[in-house]
Amino acid sequence: MSGTVLITGATRGIGAATAARMAADGWRVALFDIDEGVRETAAALGDACRGFVGDVADEADWARVAAEVRKELGPIDALVSNALVTDPTPIDRMELASWQRQLDVNLTGTFHAMRACLPDLLRDLDGRVVIVSSVHAAFGLPDVPGYAATKAGLTGLTRQLAVQYGGQVRVNCVVPGPIRTAQWDRLSEEEIAASARETVMGRLGHADEVAGAIAFLLGDDASFITGTTLTVDGGWSITKNSS
Repeated sequence: MSGTVLITGATRGIGAATAARMAADGWRVALFDIDEGVRETAAALGDACRGFVGDVADEADWARVAAEVRKELGPIDALVSNALVTDPTPIDRMELASWQRQLDVNLTGTFHAMRACLPDLLRDLDGRVVIVSSVHAAFGLPDVPGYAATKAGLTGLTRQLAVQYGGQVRVNCVVPGPIRTAQWDRLSEEEIAASARETVMGRLGHADEVAGAIAFLLGDDASFITGTTLTVDGGWSITKNSS
């Protein structure tokens, strides 16, 4: 299948890699991001791609962007909810505004996305949705309480949506592990190397590798898969060093 896919958080990282993969696979791609650079990212992918600027936490922005996507690229056949913010701060030092912003973007952003896109996704009983969570949803790691809470919420929401719209919209979740994106830029090379050693494969993943998993779940080969979480972490979650 090919059609129109809307991807949030698409200026860079996993979102941009997914946009490039879907464009290469023949989809029309709508890239949605709060960063105005999303237009440049979209332009580099070809004539079948468009960049739309807005805040995924804003219901009015969703109504506007969804209407613009339909006008320029046609009905929305697939959705990739990937936008995120994070604040690496312990909960005893985190401001309420930071906690709330993480909830608004990471979790409520998917709520808005589904409500805005559902009329299109339901129209031919073949809608496809991939929600991007994280291994933080299932494993305790220091200093990311807001991020972990929202990512855990997304895995639960995936199952709920899959049950609610079974037979009409397939809803799945991708759970990336240590993927080398801009979020890693604040760490030293030594810290990055230590994280790489915690994977079975001995390296960090690439955004393209997550994009491949998303493309699979959106494609026809995944036609009998819904409500699942596909972990893309190089084996990080199946091994621990007890020495």
